Amino acid sequence: MKHLIGRLHPRKAALASLILLSVSVSMVRSQTLPVIKQVTFKKDTTSIVNFGAKGDGVTLNTVSINKTIATVSQKGGGVVLIPSGLWLTGPIELKSNVNLHLKRDAILQFTDDFNQYKLVEGNWEGQPAWRNQSPISGTNLENIAITGSGIIDGNGGAWRMVKKDKLTETQWKKLVSGGGIVSEDGKLWYPSAKTVKGSKTKNAGVIVSGKTAADYEDIKDFLRPNLLVLTSCKKVLLEGVTFQNSPAWNLHPLMCEDLTLRNLQVKNPWFAQNGDGVDVESCKNVLIEGSTFDVGDDGICIKSGRDESGRKRGMPTENVIIRNNVVYHAHGGFVIGSEMSGGARNIWVYDCSFIGTDIGLRFKTTRGRGGVVENIYVNNINMIDIPGEAILFDMYYAAVDPVPLAGEKREAIKTITVPVTEATPQFKNMHIKNVVANGAEKAIFFRGLPEMNIKDIHLENITIQSKKGIEIIEASGISLKNVNVVTEDTNPILSVQNGTNISINGLKYKNGSELLFNISGEKTKGIKVSGTDVSKAKKTSVFSEEVNKTALEISK
Repeated sequence: MKHLIGRLHPRKAALASLILLSVSVSMVRSQTLPVIKQVTFKKDTTSIVNFGAKGDGVTLNTVSINKTIATVSQKGGGVVLIPSGLWLTGPIELKSNVNLHLKRDAILQFTDDFNQYKLVEGNWEGQPAWRNQSPISGTNLENIAITGSGIIDGNGGAWRMVKKDKLTETQWKKLVSGGGIVSEDGKLWYPSAKTVKGSKTKNAGVIVSGKTAADYEDIKDFLRPNLLVLTSCKKVLLEGVTFQNSPAWNLHPLMCEDLTLRNLQVKNPWFAQNGDGVDVESCKNVLIEGSTFDVGDDGICIKSGRDESGRKRGMPTENVIIRNNVVYHAHGGFVIGSEMSGGARNIWVYDCSFIGTDIGLRFKTTRGRGGVVENIYVNNINMIDIPGEAILFDMYYAAVDPVPLAGEKREAIKTITVPVTEATPQFKNMHIKNVVANGAEKAIFFRGLPEMNIKDIHLENITIQSKKGIEIIEASGISLKNVNVVTEDTNPILSVQNGTNISINGLKYKNGSELLFNISGEKTKGIKVSGTDVSKAKKTSVFSEEVNKTALEISK
C-alpha cells in the first residue's frame, strides 16, 4: 500500500504536516502538563580507574565501580566516570547524588557468571518475587543519574530462553551447538537445567512466607533480573546512554517520582522474551522524550502492579509525558497494562512514531486486575508496517504474543458475564487524535467485558491503511470523528457487537465497499452516524436477529 501523504503535492504535504504539528502543540498547551523536577550534581568528577578498575574486558570491576560510587556519594556527590574501555562487572548499586557518566567509547558489560548475582526480594510483573539482583539497582535514593553516550550491556543472551520459531535455522543450530538444553518437543532452548525447572514451576519466584532465598536456589537461573531497577527513588535522570541486551526488562522504574528519560537508545533482540524497553510502574511525574526503542516485547509501557498486590499497593502511574520517541520492533509502541491494578491516569503521548511494532497503541487488561485507566491523551502518532492492530483496547489479555506465530492456533474468546468486583478493570476517558498508519492487519479494535464496557473513548482525525477495518465489542460512549479506513477487506468496514451510544461522524472508506456496518448483539443500541456518505458501499448495513434495526440511526 502506498502512503497517503505521498499522493499529495509537496506544498500540500508540507502544509498538512504543519497543520498536524500546530494541532498537536495547541492540544498540549490547552492542558496543564505535569512539571518534572530535574537533577543537579556537584561538578567533581572521579574515574573508576582511581579505584583500580581496568577496561580490559577480563578484569571483574564490581568492587572498584561500587567503591567509586559509594565514596563519591559519601563526599556529597558528583560524577563517576566510566572512561574509554570494555568494563566487565557484576551488579552495580547506585547511590544518592551520583551521576554515573559513560564516555562514548565506553562499554559497561555485565558478567554472565550467575554466581555474581545474589537472589534478592524484588518485584516481577507487578508482584513481590525473588529475583536475581539486577545488574544496576537503587532503592530509596534521591538525585541520581546515568548519562553520557556509552553502552550498557546486560549480557541477556546468557539468561533468556529462546523459541525456535523466532530464529532462522542457522541461528537455531548455532544457539544449540553452544550448550544449554532443548525442550522435548524441540521448540524451546533453555540456558540451564535450573531454567528448565523454573519454567515448569507454578508461580516461580513468588515470595512465600517462611521461605528464604535458599529455597529458590534450584530455579535461580530462571529468575531473570531486569537490567535496571530503581525502587522508590526521587529525581532520576537517564540520558543519552544505550541500554541493551537485558536478561528481562531493560528499564524498570518502580514507585519513583520525578523521573526523566531523555535521548536513550534501548535495544534487545526481537526474539527476547520479556525484553521490554521501559516499564514505568507506579511512578509519578515522568518524562520520556527523544528516545528510540527496538526491543523484544512492549516498547514504552505503563504499569502499576498486578491483581491483589497491585490494588493493595494502590499507587497509580500518573502525570506522565511521552513525546518525540521512535519505537521500532516491539509488541506494542505505547502500551498500558496488563499489570495496571493500581491504575493509570493523566498521561500525554504525542509526536511519536511506531515502525513495525506488532501493535501501535495497545491498551490491555484482564479480569482479576482491577484498576482504572483514565485521562489518557494521545496526539500526532505515525505508524508503518504494523502486523496486528494499529489501535487496540482489549480486556481479555491472555499473556501471549499479539501476533500468532506461523501454524499457531488460538481458541476464540468465550463470552460470559461475571459480577463486578474490585478485581474488575476499567478503561475510560481516553482521547486519541491525529493518527496516521500505513499498513496494519486491523485498523481499530475494542473488546470490553460484558459486565464492564470500555467507556468514553474518543478518536478523531485518524487515517489507517489496513487489511481489516474497525471492530467494536462491549463498548459504550465511543466517538469516531473524521476516521478514514482504507481497507483491503470491505466486508464489513465497521462492526459493532453489544455496543451502545456509538457516535460516528465523517467516516471515510473505500468506494464500492461490500458492507459498511455489521450490527449484532442484543444490547446494541444508540449507534448514530452523521456526515458519512453511505452510498459508496454496496450494502449499508446487516443486522443479526437479536438487534432492533432502530439501533442504527443514519443522518446527513
